[in-house]
Amino acid sequence: MSLAPSLKWESLNLSEPVLKTIKENFKFKCMTPIQVESIKNFLEKKKDVAAEAVTGSGKTLAFLVPMLELILKRSDPLKKHEVGGLIISPTRELATQTSHVLAEFLNNIEGVTQMLTLGGNPIETDVKAFNKNGANIIVATPGRLEDLLTRKIPNFHLHKSLKSLEMLVLDEADKLLELGFEKPINTVLQYLPTQRRTGLFSATQTKQVAMLVKAGLRNPIMVIVKEKHCLNPKSNQIESISTPSALQNYYTICDADKKLAFLVTFLKKNGLNSKYMLFLSTCACVEYFSIILRSLIPEINLFSLHGKMNNKRYKIFELFWKAERGILICTDVMARGVDIPEVNWVIQYDPPNNASSFVHRAGRTARVGKSGSSLVMLMPNEDAYIHFIYSNQKVILELMPELEVENVDLIVEKVRKRQLKDRTIFDKANKAFVSYIQAYSKHECHLLLRIKDLEFGKLATGFGLLRLPKMPELKNKDTSDFIPVDIDFNSIKYQNNEREESRQKKLQNYMETGIWLGQTKHKKGLKQTVAWADAKQKKLERREKRKKKKELRKQMELEGKAKAKKKREQAFSQEELNDLAKDIALMKKLKNKKAKLQFSLI
Repeated sequence: MSLAPSLKWESLNLSEPVLKTIKENFKFKCMTPIQVESIKNFLEKKKDVAAEAVTGSGKTLAFLVPMLELILKRSDPLKKHEVGGLIISPTRELATQTSHVLAEFLNNIEGVTQMLTLGGNPIETDVKAFNKNGANIIVATPGRLEDLLTRKIPNFHLHKSLKSLEMLVLDEADKLLELGFEKPINTVLQYLPTQRRTGLFSATQTKQVAMLVKAGLRNPIMVIVKEKHCLNPKSNQIESISTPSALQNYYTICDADKKLAFLVTFLKKNGLNSKYMLFLSTCACVEYFSIILRSLIPEINLFSLHGKMNNKRYKIFELFWKAERGILICTDVMARGVDIPEVNWVIQYDPPNNASSFVHRAGRTARVGKSGSSLVMLMPNEDAYIHFIYSNQKVILELMPELEVENVDLIVEKVRKRQLKDRTIFDKANKAFVSYIQAYSKHECHLLLRIKDLEFGKLATGFGLLRLPKMPELKNKDTSDFIPVDIDFNSIKYQNNEREESRQKKLQNYMETGIWLGQTKHKKGLKQTVAWADAKQKKLERREKRKKKKELRKQMELEGKAKAKKKREQAFSQEELNDLAKDIALMKKLKNKKAKLQFSLI
């Protein structure tokens, strides 16, 4: 089937170096629908654009191409320190990726430069780089950009450089607002010229995004591109969906104690030569399961990444990006916009905290027309999520064919042995479990995914815990299906000699005094650790003291040496209370009459 002429890149009047990069570097012969609509509105109609399109639909080129064209076709070329394009991204990974794509174009374009500025790096480095090299296009995270504009830095005036701005792009706008960047964005907007083109790109639309459109864009063109999917082959009913049509979305129902065994079985049977992304709910879970999976599947090429890793994240992201096979275990920090080549499977170990994140997670595969698959692992109490994600995000989930899962007891035994060898992993296991429960209790879909429906015993078994941690969420819960390991937990040692030596000193002091060294300064409301026998003795002493004090007061009252305590006088008389009761009854009566009257009018 031949492509429509309007979809070919040649149909646009693009600059030679831009067209050359698209055809030779990216090998794209035609435009995606979002690229067609966005580029034409930016360049031909000279309008602001608010675009919503499914993840993986080619939004990056939809704003980079018009930005470069606007800069290249200026009557007066930009000077070294004049900024013509500004791209704001919610995460460092997405900003870095956008910068890499932009670099492909700039390699073929003379006289146009870019600068990538991210939070977490010293601000002085960015200031020196801009003063020395300048930049015509800036790719930034919102917090760092706000800092560069508002902080008083000698011989640095970025706001003056932005007076030549041709185009502003807010990439993944819904994520920018979700992460709390509304204030930094509004601050940045105050420093920008009003005569500019503005593009707002997102995979989902929210009320906050709509408000941002009103505040930052002038009479924008709304571009909405949806994928089509045959919902019911029998009725041939077609509906719009939120994920790419080349993406197969699967689900499996798995008991909490069997999830890890299922994951190990799935990875082995599906092949370790493929490329996977595994999403977990918390940073602590990422750290723990990364260690566990390495020990259960030693031959796997494993990478782990979460939001608390700071600068280390770039190196890991780049390594996985270049890898031909392997698995990246991560949190939702990698769920947005990041384009990693040839990801075959996205596995969601738990349902994400909000429905839109499901779409963004799954969208890390099947990008720009390529095929891919997504799997979400649900527990029996989470089966209502299948219908919820369809009604909320128009994502159709198919049941995964059954797998013959590896021996669950053997998997749990291996995990527990790993903890017994190193107390560090024992600590990480408990921390991961606690963080998972706490995250689950704050789930956006708490009406469907209720913490009271969790099988805590099976869940703890699935984490391979040696014992249940002490936490309020487990109080009065049935955990009879969890079998703890019968050992002295103080005997588990750290493999790190320094940590173990420090722990032994603290343990010895605790056995002698009941006080754990290093915890003498306690937070407000927390009690000092005291030996159980001492605490009980002090409680008995306080009770005896109160009893004697009470008896002494009674004796003094009988002897006339002390006045009896007066009863507190009643604030209202009985008559006043009766009047108040009548008033309340009358108000209720009037309210009921009003409700009946409204109902009759309806």
